[in-house]
Amino acid sequence: MRSPRPIRTPARLLAPLVLVLALVAGCGGGDGGDDPPGRADGSTTGGTGSTDDTAAAEDPSAGDGTADDPAPEDASTDGSEDGDTGDGETGEGEAGDGGDGETADGSEDTATGEDGAAADGGADTVEQDIDSALQVTDDYWSTHWSELFTGSYSAPRVLGAYDGAAAEVPTCGGSPLPDDNAVYCSDGDYVAWDMDLLRDGHRKGDAWVYLVIAHEWGHAVQNRLNAGLVSVAGELQADCLAGAVLFGAARDGTLRFEEGDTEELSAALTELADATPWTDTSDHGDAGQRISFFNKGAQSGVRGCLPNS
Repeated sequence: MRSPRPIRTPARLLAPLVLVLALVAGCGGGDGGDDPPGRADGSTTGGTGSTDDTAAAEDPSAGDGTADDPAPEDASTDGSEDGDTGDGETGEGEAGDGGDGETADGSEDTATGEDGAAADGGADTVEQDIDSALQVTDDYWSTHWSELFTGSYSAPRVLGAYDGAAAEVPTCGGSPLPDDNAVYCSDGDYVAWDMDLLRDGHRKGDAWVYLVIAHEWGHAVQNRLNAGLVSVAGELQADCLAGAVLFGAARDGTLRFEEGDTEELSAALTELADATPWTDTSDHGDAGQRISFFNKGAQSGVRGCLPNS
């Protein structure tokens, strides 16, 4: 994936670290603030946003597809975007508008925008692809936020890379950031990643980097929303938002998918999935669920990721 314009390199801010949402296992809940945004149309979703309300609308156990369920042929639906509250991890064993193109299971042609960032597998260094993914993701949310939610958009801080195997590791909420993972820390309002995770993923394809960044950014978006817009299955909602962002960026022309990218996304979601289906708020879901939720965002956009959508 490549950007059509010079990359803005976000500042790596060593901000106070507290709660973490990582790729492998979610922990802790964030707070959307005193007056978190609602939908731009003034409606709310899930009432007060209680666990029971959201669970009824977003229970992954009632899932709508598995890893081999192809996406509908008309995946180029218009859509808008949204997110999940709290701290999150990409998960081991990580979303807006539905654009033209193939979803994570490879069921359609890849999205192509002539001037967009290309999701090809190795021309750029991992550092270049990280910077590009940060720019594409932030641009998407800043461009579309007012179409989706009330209030103004603010990007999370970018702590950036750390070494999870080092003797001294940044902390979040008093706990060291996890080894071989990527996180959103709500109290510090930042995203960070173990460089080994992205370096290893990048060797399998640069789409890994875009997926991880978009997923963690999705947790930051969740943390900015009122509770009624946040799913009890926060990690799966973040996958949905990642799909919405990446395919929405392709629709906007800021991201260009190339041959093999959707297979890379599917492989990443599978490798980072849990071995068992979603049963708890900290779960990431199994491979079929993660791919299904990512595809939902790719096809339906951000609004398709909201409870009761």
